[in-house]
Amino acid sequence: MLNLVNKYIFVAIYHGNLTKTKLMYKKAIYLLLITIAFTQTAFSQSTYLPLNTQDNDLLDRLETRSGRLSDSLFLVAKPISREKAVDFLLQQQEDARYTGLSSIDRYNIRLMISENGEWTPDGNGAISSRHSWFNTFYTKQADFAYVKTKDFFLVVNPVLSGQVLVEQDDPAKMKVASNPMLTNSHGAEARGWIAKKIGFYTYFTDNQETPPSYVNSWTNKKLQALPGADWYTSSKPGYYDYLQASGYFTVDAVKKYLNISFGYGKNFLGDGISSMELTDFSANMPFLRLITRIWKIDYENLYLELTPQYSGIHDQLLNHKYATMHHLSYNATKWLNIGFFEATVFDRPNSYELGYLNPIILYRAVDRNVGDPDKELLGFDWKIIAAKHLQFYGQFMLNEFTSKEFFANHGYWANKWGLQLGGKYFDALTVKNLDLQAELNMVRPYTYTAMDTLANYTNYNQPLADPLGSDFIQFIGTAKYQPIKNLYLTLLGMYYVQGSDTGSSNLGNDIFKPYLTKSLQYGSHFVNGPRNTCELINFTVSYQLRQNLFIDLGATHRRYVGQAGTFPVYTTFGTVNGSNSTTDVMFGIRLNAPLRNYNSF
Repeated sequence: MLNLVNKYIFVAIYHGNLTKTKLMYKKAIYLLLITIAFTQTAFSQSTYLPLNTQDNDLLDRLETRSGRLSDSLFLVAKPISREKAVDFLLQQQEDARYTGLSSIDRYNIRLMISENGEWTPDGNGAISSRHSWFNTFYTKQADFAYVKTKDFFLVVNPVLSGQVLVEQDDPAKMKVASNPMLTNSHGAEARGWIAKKIGFYTYFTDNQETPPSYVNSWTNKKLQALPGADWYTSSKPGYYDYLQASGYFTVDAVKKYLNISFGYGKNFLGDGISSMELTDFSANMPFLRLITRIWKIDYENLYLELTPQYSGIHDQLLNHKYATMHHLSYNATKWLNIGFFEATVFDRPNSYELGYLNPIILYRAVDRNVGDPDKELLGFDWKIIAAKHLQFYGQFMLNEFTSKEFFANHGYWANKWGLQLGGKYFDALTVKNLDLQAELNMVRPYTYTAMDTLANYTNYNQPLADPLGSDFIQFIGTAKYQPIKNLYLTLLGMYYVQGSDTGSSNLGNDIFKPYLTKSLQYGSHFVNGPRNTCELINFTVSYQLRQNLFIDLGATHRRYVGQAGTFPVYTTFGTVNGSNSTTDVMFGIRLNAPLRNYNSF
């Protein structure tokens, strides 16, 4: 069959050049054939929980409250399988009377099982609605359209979000914006399976967004990139119009042991608010994800196609670069998880380096074999649970290291690393459903940079790891409280200090600059150059009117102090230098949509 495909493609392009587009079609046909081959022996599979939802917080909370790490969940690598989550929740539901879970916990468990009810033992765990629409829509509480037969399952839901934001800006003498800032998203999501062998998920929204002024500042500073989005249009300053789309299919190639998913979206590695390894901050990207799970080990491979930095390009084909990542996670004891991470980012003329397809080999060996041109990272992570209420976690990421220079303490520029230390306290101070978290993140100058502007640790003009990039020290904490069944209170505080460049200098804080232009050989410490500080506090109240329908009310105060003249701060009312304080009040309503997060920088 592959020979027939080759012959067909050859005839189709015989009279023309083999362009990149035609090569792409050939690769797509090969991928389709491989997928068909997999499905002939595939087993039942599962789609994944969306990132940035309360479901992930619930799983994290319940695992610690159970007093032991789950050998099936491995929450360090996200997104999480719906099937694995339901299995875990059913066990927690059965043990609830012994583990001291509150009535609110049990309520949350019931709702989450219902929302993923296709993975209960009988496949019918979704709670039926008391009042459906025309006996056709909302027959199940959580789902607009629900179809389930022997060989086919489908759920379709609308995705709607509207938000009004009013901002006060300090440089304008506390002048209130003349017009409220409006944001809306509208689209749909669908998930399901075919013959219990192929799982699929898709999400699509059309977005018109007017974010706070400091987001505009970030967007202008970071090569015209809107956090979390890709290509956008802007008909006026501070207004963005863009599409957001993601989706994937998934199969279990080896029952219970090997899962393969291919799609377009985001992944996250870590137990913290941020990550030194991989966050979901940047734009969506094509990915191939392999999950191998056996005994107490979870081994994940990620193959990513990324977009290198660019500026001012519209209606043109953008180049690509690539990344391959391994993450090994091991439950060493019932209370200790340890992990190993490695990644390489490389740019070739829109082609993949075949050596990096190896799912096991250390990438440093491959990199040296091809001439040492690529970006390599190594990382270690850990999680400890204690006393059924406490969780301690961390990451150490190593980009480059010279032990002699490190112990000499001369501030050698190429000692590039990042560190995360964090802790969580569930049912804090004996208050049921009050969860506290505190986290320290720090990244050395020049970390995540490369010798050119292509192989750096970025995607679509946005960092792949912490949104601040490098050369910073950050403290961040949250308090989450659910006093009654459908009411969620969240308090977040953040403080960071970060260096900045002056003139044409490269002091190591901008990961988009090649390290070959570095201004320092020695004397590179936390933090280089003029220091900029940021204080942010956010309080949000969310109430669930019905399953996955929320109203939100929030307020954010942010004070940014940059040493005067370092670089401009773009505000709602113009451009200023030095300090800038903003206060934003938000009201919104959303259905099947996450709350837009502006609180990471």
